[in-house]
Amino acid sequence: MPKTEIRSDLLAEPNGHFAQATAAPLTGRMVFISGMTARNRDGGVTGVGDVTAQTHQVCQNLRAAVEEAGGTLDDIARVDVYVRNMEDFKAIHAVREQYFTGVAPASTLVEVSKFVNKDYLIEINAIAVVGQDR
Repeated sequence: MPKTEIRSDLLAEPNGHFAQATAAPLTGRMVFISGMTARNRDGGVTGVGDVTAQTHQVCQNLRAAVEEAGGTLDDIARVDVYVRNMEDFKAIHAVREQYFTGVAPASTLVEVSKFVNKDYLIEINAIAVVGQDR
């Protein structure tokens, strides 16, 4: 489902690739995507020590999940991003711009001290609104 960006003149411009808020019509179904990490199809960790490579894998995992639900990355209205190092902000958003090419999702990004696997540098969960039931 197409989403629209909501902007307020009372708020500062986003400092990364995200919307202040998004609106999505509730004519489809909501899909809640669990936290995706750089865990690849074979169960290994892609890009150990490389946040750019890990962010690509995470975005590919998000795409696989939303496509299986009948949608696209454009249907993702919100993401929550967890990172090991806030200094990776620019690198992460540079990758996100390659995957979220329409209206960017609303987003929160926070630094955490640990993940389930010591090699993970980033994890993203998402909420999408997709069209017809499959």
